[in-house]
Amino acid sequence: MPPAPRLRLGLRERFGLEVSEADAALAMRAEIAFYRAHLHLGRDQAGLDGLRRRCAEVLRDTLAAPGLELGALTEVLLAAIRFEPFPDAVPALRDLRAAGLRLVAASNWDVSLHEQLERTGLRPLLDGAVSSAEAGAAKPDPALLVRALAIAGAEPGHAWHVGDDLEADVGAARAAGVRPVLIVREGPVAAPAGVAAIASLAELLTLCA
Repeated sequence: MPPAPRLRLGLRERFGLEVSEADAALAMRAEIAFYRAHLHLGRDQAGLDGLRRRCAEVLRDTLAAPGLELGALTEVLLAAIRFEPFPDAVPALRDLRAAGLRLVAASNWDVSLHEQLERTGLRPLLDGAVSSAEAGAAKPDPALLVRALAIAGAEPGHAWHVGDDLEADVGAARAAGVRPVLIVREGPVAAPAGVAAIASLAELLTLCA
């Protein structure tokens, strides 16, 4: 379920506020845009708490509901945002680890990346993780992948980076000297020259063979 319906439910239960599906979706889009532009602020718990409150402020302003208490609204916002792994993620990670590969998550995210990986059950399948907030730079800056390579103990020429964004993921991989793999889950699978393209993580083991 996307976050807008859960946001509507939370606003109704916590504040008795009724908002339309369209208004809830608009508010979530505004919050997400703000978060993506400021996620670097969440480099530690204090910064993350402040970032979340600022995101809640954006939500409140977009909903034009100035009377909503910010602490409670932050809780409603966080409850509306839930992440679940794609169905192919766990089987693919298990197969890749069984093949002897080291796996590190490197994401444009705040410090709560580790918490989310734990909650979704992915953390035990990884050798490590690093967020852009921790690295001090977001993809396509290669600094995040440099940190990931250090965690994996791998040289750039022997590493792959899988992502779904041409600019951020492929750009960062190329800048770091890592082989880029573009995953396109919907629509035609196409990628620039020199970039492997897959439709499912299940294809990774074949690429690595």
